[in-house]
This record gives sequence, structure tokens and C-alpha cells, in this order.
Amino acid sequence: MAWAVAGVAGAAAPALALLAVAADPFPFAPRAAPVVAVGLMASGMTAAAATGRLRVGMVAAGLVGAGLVLIALALGRTAAGHLPAVAFAIAVASFSFAARGALFARSAGPRGWWIALAIVAGEAAMLATAAALPGRLPAWLLALLPAQWASMAVRSALGDGGTLAAWAPLLALGGTAAATLLVARLWPRRWPYLAMFTTWLAMSVLVLHHAP
Repeated sequence: MAWAVAGVAGAAAPALALLAVAADPFPFAPRAAPVVAVGLMASGMTAAAATGRLRVGMVAAGLVGAGLVLIALALGRTAAGHLPAVAFAIAVASFSFAARGALFARSAGPRGWWIALAIVAGEAAMLATAAALPGRLPAWLLALLPAQWASMAVRSALGDGGTLAAWAPLLALGGTAAATLLVARLWPRRWPYLAMFTTWLAMSVLVLHHAP
């Protein structure tokens, strides 16, 4: 069941949403980035949580990200010159989301992928609200969401900002991934959670003040 959910939430639904976004006349990058971010999060976290393997989550998210980018290329909504920056953003986000999924597998066992799915649903709802009602959610709240970090990085890569403009969300994704893996490695010790949450809050502040 976990793989079916990952396939629907992480691949099929984002692909359909991206096709819908590509069909409208509005700027592509700001509307496509949240779709790609949610696809990476759903596939990477769920796959890693279901299997307990970081690499499985990274591969799953990477494949979904590559598929979504190929859709954008085939529809002529992004340029080939943006591919290196997009690939880097996808790789960093895939690593970060897979790390969270691996921790859920370690701490919650067979129920880990349910936790991953609940978190994906919550962050996806936040991003959907922010896209549908710009300015309705406060910036500080969005800055707390790793899905928003990934969306910022992908949006910058799809646009003209590239990788350097998105250094803060990319650093946040990588930094929290490292802290998360520390917790997973030292489980069941509890003290590493303090380091993980401190890192998350510090990275959120960084993104809030240095958003691309």
C-alpha cells in the first residue's frame, strides 16, 4: 500500500498538476515549483519511510523529479539551460526528504510511512493555500516548511535565479538532512532531537531573511 500511495501522491498527482499548470498562461516557474516540491517530498519521504533505506527514497524522489522536468521540457515550459540548476535543487531536496523518511522508519517502524504521508499532506495544503491565496499565510510560517524551501530552490532554478540565488533554502535542506540523519543514527537516544530542532529553527530563520 505504501508504494501505491507514493506512486499516486508522489508521481501521478504532481504530473497531472504540472500538466494543468503548463496549460495556463501564467508564469510557469512560480506555479510549477510547489508541484515539483510536493512530488519530491511525497515520493522521497514515503519510499524511505516504507523501506527504511535512505537511498531508496533518494532514487524515488530523483526519478519523480526527472520525470516532472521532462514533462516541462516536452511542453516547452522550461529551457535546457536551466537543467543543471534544476538537477542540483532536485538532488538536494531528494536527499533531505529521504533523510526524514528514513528517520520515521527508524523511530516509528511500519507506521513510519503513515507519519510521512500525514506530514506531506499538511505541507502540501500549506503550499496550495499560499499559491491560491498569495499573502494570506505569513512569511514566517511558510519559512518553517521544508517543502517551501524545496519550492523556493526549484523556482529559482526554473527561472533566472539559478543555484546561487537559492543558497539559503538549499543550505536549509542540506543542513536539516544532516541533523536528521544524526538523529536516525543515534536512535533511540533522545538528545540529538534537540540538535535537529535547533537546526530546523535556525535554517527557517535563515530562509526567512534570505529567501530568493
